[in-house]
Amino acid sequence: MTTFDVEVPKFSRAAVLTKFNEPLEIRNLPVPELEHGALLVKIELATICGSDVHLWDGSNAAGNIDLPVIPGHEMVGRIVAFGEGARTDTAGDHLELGDRIVFTHGSCGRCHHCVVVGQPTLCQNRNWYIFSNCERPPYLVGAFSEYCYVFPTSGRIKVPDDVKSEWASAASCALRSVITSFERLGPVEPWETMVIQGAGPLGLFATAMAHHAGVGRIIVIGDPEERLQLARDWGATDTIAVSEYRDAESRVDAVRELTESNGAEIVMEFSGARTGFSEGLGMVRIGGRFVVVGQVGKHSVEINPTRITRDQISVLGSFSGGAAQYWKALQFLSRTKDKFDFDRMLSGRYHLDEVETAMKRMQSLEEIKPILLPTLSTD
Repeated sequence: MTTFDVEVPKFSRAAVLTKFNEPLEIRNLPVPELEHGALLVKIELATICGSDVHLWDGSNAAGNIDLPVIPGHEMVGRIVAFGEGARTDTAGDHLELGDRIVFTHGSCGRCHHCVVVGQPTLCQNRNWYIFSNCERPPYLVGAFSEYCYVFPTSGRIKVPDDVKSEWASAASCALRSVITSFERLGPVEPWETMVIQGAGPLGLFATAMAHHAGVGRIIVIGDPEERLQLARDWGATDTIAVSEYRDAESRVDAVRELTESNGAEIVMEFSGARTGFSEGLGMVRIGGRFVVVGQVGKHSVEINPTRITRDQISVLGSFSGGAAQYWKALQFLSRTKDKFDFDRMLSGRYHLDEVETAMKRMQSLEEIKPILLPTLSTD
């Protein structure tokens, strides 16, 4: 393999999850040999996703996770080594040592969903960051590490020069998921009203996208006030504070009041709240569209399916994103950077040995999108 002009070490420090809801261990893990099509990147920085928090606290719905694992799947890495045949990104751009890239989980490229349906996010044979055991090759399979292995089947997209690494990292989960959800939604019109459930990173990116796409009225539901203010600055015409409207029924009523009892043509659920699905369904106008993104927990809810049938409501699930959505997310950042202050979404900076503090602050809504540096606080 070809190496970068820095010496690639034999081991990489990583923050490793060995038991749920307990401190992560800092371990030295082997730097693997690269398969054909693989890359090795030095992590420039990672951002923490809500999924990382739910993995850490044990509430993630991914099934039986084979611990230990390295959390983290939002990251920007600089290429330090190439496997054979890995000199271009998925969009066809030539790659050089030192280039910044974002990269996807590894889909197999051979199954029905990869080949026939063209939806690699539905691949049942994926190699996952965040969920793959880190005691087996290729070891470096998460973002909370100094180095990371890019699977041969991972999509990889070069980061444009005018996109900050912090933005690109946040985009590599939150924004690409929003891109996917808008593609699932289909065309939007300036006369439509959209409700966005959730004012976290996904909800805020969705607000920016909806505003940029020309949606006429955007109602954002969430908390705390600083996030709602950011939503308003990014195009929300109305906001509903969960701290003021504390139960689902009152939030549905608030949306109905804002829409002359009609509800919204479009509701997009990014909250992950237990009541999010039934609540969002109650906000949809007759004949409207309901896109569900945030419901990935283990909980179940009771609904009246007659409402879907009688009112001809289109309910669409949306999950993750492929290399195309990563590319589009980076393009959105590049082309709208003067319209939206993406730095306002980013919050504190932490080191590998401070990651539990960052995740606890994210749990308590003190952080919107914490940044994790691949170093120790004592370095």
